[in-house]
Amino acid sequence: MQRRLMLGAAAAVPAVLATPALAQANPEVRWRISSAFPRNLDVLYGTGERITQRVAQLTDNRFQIRFFAANEIVPGLQVLDAVQAGTIEGGHTPVYYYTGKDPSFAFFTALPFGLNARQNLAWLAYGGGGELAAELLRDYNIVGFPAGDTGAQMGGWFRNEIKSLDDLKGLKFRVAGLAGEIFRRMGAVPTQIAASDIYPALERGTLDAVEFVGPHDDEKLGFVRVARHYYAPGFWEAGAHLHLLVNQAAFEALPPAYKAAVETACGEANADMLARYDHLNPQALRRLVGAGAQLRFWPRDILQAAWKEAHALYDEMSAKNERFRKIWTSYKAYRDEEYQWFRVAESSFDNFAFPEAARRG
Repeated sequence: MQRRLMLGAAAAVPAVLATPALAQANPEVRWRISSAFPRNLDVLYGTGERITQRVAQLTDNRFQIRFFAANEIVPGLQVLDAVQAGTIEGGHTPVYYYTGKDPSFAFFTALPFGLNARQNLAWLAYGGGGELAAELLRDYNIVGFPAGDTGAQMGGWFRNEIKSLDDLKGLKFRVAGLAGEIFRRMGAVPTQIAASDIYPALERGTLDAVEFVGPHDDEKLGFVRVARHYYAPGFWEAGAHLHLLVNQAAFEALPPAYKAAVETACGEANADMLARYDHLNPQALRRLVGAGAQLRFWPRDILQAAWKEAHALYDEMSAKNERFRKIWTSYKAYRDEEYQWFRVAESSFDNFAFPEAARRG
């Protein structure tokens, strides 16, 4: 019996000795991450929050991330700068907010007349887009992970009906990314401001029109109260991808299991955000129409002019910016092939089934 006790004690020793090693392999880590959006935008802000919660769950709560709304510790349009500087470890944001630094950022959120949500995810995952994004973000000391997509967006809220190109002349329009330059070429006066500042500017008349995302978010922001004409589609955002940006040094310091947790949580966010919007937008659109929104579609001359100006802009930027040229070459070839495939099955189904369902009720 004494021998059995001794053997039992000996067997327990490795477990005791292993405890410090286990703790060392899975240390407690504390990060701060900022959203580009306020808390009331429950899908945009909430997706980042769910990423941080999932990371904690996957690491037995040893990797804890405090998640902040825009302007709590970082202004909504300065997330990338704060991550680059190491002021915070990470941020959840569309990267096209930073086209002023390099227009190439637009590819990794949304390009006017570009890839839709599914096509964009395919390009990032399998078409070389992820590698091109990594090259760009590396220059800012950042590692990036695709982390959600809004799906196709609406074209925005306008005080007055837009009947032709002439109605865009002098129009003060809040619009993000390279779409602003396209509208400038068509005569509008574009500006980019953070989500929390949009409604006051529209209400005061500082802006004549605004675009944000789609019915769910637009209803929360109250645009229907001050602008009734609701346009579709947001041809500059057939899908708008968000990224989790992480300071490179902070990411490299993580244990492999924690790195995997971040990647897993972001991968789940890609599917979850799109599903939430697809579920919530139809309900919100019905309520907005009931509240007085007048649903309208862009006149064809505006769409044609925008297509022409967009591709002229891409050619000009390619001539000036070698990185933009490299990415546009990859992106356009992928887009054109995806468009051909979607015309065969997706669009032919949509073009019949959607109108038929509306006709038959």
